[in-house]
Amino acid sequence: MEQELEKLRSDGAAELEQVSDSRQLEEFRIKYLGRNGWLSGLMKQLGSVAKEDRPRLGKLANTVRGELETIFTNKTSALAGQRDLSDKPDLSLPGRRAVNGKLHPITQMMEEICSIFAHMGFSIAEGPDIELDHYNFAALNIPEHHPARDMHDTFYIGDTVLLRTHTSPMQARVMEKQPPPLRIIAPGKVYRCDSDITHTPMFQQVEGMLVDKSISLADLKGVLTEFLRKIFDKDLAVRFRPSFFPFTEPSAEVDIACVICGGEGCRVCKRTGWIEILGSGMIDPEVFKMVGYDPEVYSGFAFGLGVERIAMLKFGIDDIRLFYENDLRFLSQF
Repeated sequence: MEQELEKLRSDGAAELEQVSDSRQLEEFRIKYLGRNGWLSGLMKQLGSVAKEDRPRLGKLANTVRGELETIFTNKTSALAGQRDLSDKPDLSLPGRRAVNGKLHPITQMMEEICSIFAHMGFSIAEGPDIELDHYNFAALNIPEHHPARDMHDTFYIGDTVLLRTHTSPMQARVMEKQPPPLRIIAPGKVYRCDSDITHTPMFQQVEGMLVDKSISLADLKGVLTEFLRKIFDKDLAVRFRPSFFPFTEPSAEVDIACVICGGEGCRVCKRTGWIEILGSGMIDPEVFKMVGYDPEVYSGFAFGLGVERIAMLKFGIDDIRLFYENDLRFLSQF
């Protein structure tokens, strides 16, 4: 054992002399001075040597440990005073560009839509994503078992609680609390059981409403035509087609001249030259009665638009799911 301790002393000192960085220094410590290192292994064998040799060998083992720990400490201090070559920057490498964050294209579009309506005098009203059946359907003239409920493919949480299928519940919520005149938009997330290249289970919608005395369909047409021309930044042809919504009467789908072909006819507009953009109509008198407005005195219009649909047309995107895949190569283009 005495020979092994002397060999450990000389080998350790020689090996430590060759150490040149912190990684090698830690490897040396584990190999020689660690709990399971060579020195600890030899000291555990002291119990098996002759009783009369134990004091001498024990003293030698402690001496060897002390010497190795001293030169290890000195080496640690020496390395700390100089920088490892491995830590030096490679000045030949290209620099790393700092990438600035950007707003998501849907957020950009939502802010632009709200800004346009704000300049028209509309205020913003926000409500809960988890809605009551009463506000989502009944207060909008869609009673239980009404076939129009099938149009919404609803996510139900309970018998009377659901994820809102549109932001139209804000019509009833606002009118319950405020007397006319009213001019609001209600932006936010809505949820429907639908998913394909033009539909997602969650999407963004903006509901708009204006209530006052002597409001007519001409006011609705004027507001929406002005909005569409501003959002697409061009003088678009706009047409209103008769349609059906339970909470408006009369109701109309709004089409614009195809922004891709300029109304000439292409694959996007199915060669018709027109693209459906939003739904609208005059608020049904039954909705006014439910919130305590006198339909003989007040009238108003409402409209609803999908933010993703407008973004797809404005940016020339053919798959709505691209907005939600979080691919930075796609999102960084906006």
